[in-house]
Amino acid sequence: MKVIVKRKRQNAETPVVIHTEFIKLEAAMKLCDAVPSGGMGKNLIQDGEITVNGETCTMRGKKLRPGDKFSCLGADYVICNEN
Repeated sequence: MKVIVKRKRQNAETPVVIHTEFIKLEAAMKLCDAVPSGGMGKNLIQDGEITVNGETCTMRGKKLRPGDKFSCLGADYVICNEN
C-alpha cells in the first residue's frame, strides 16, 4: 500500500513586510528566506524560475511595490506595507 502525504498550506501567500517604497526582487527573496543565499537567488532569477505577478521575471533588480506578488520554489509571497 502506498501512502501519499500532502502538506496543507494554511496561508496561500506569505506576506513580506517592507518599510520603504519598493524592494528589489533579489533582496525580497533573501528577506523572506525564500533562498539561503544571494547567489542562489541570482541563479533562480536568471534561469527564469521566478514569477512576478504571474509572469516570468529575469531581472534581479526588478522593483517590487506593495501589492506585488512573486513565486519562488513553489511558495508564494506578497509585498506589504508595514501598516
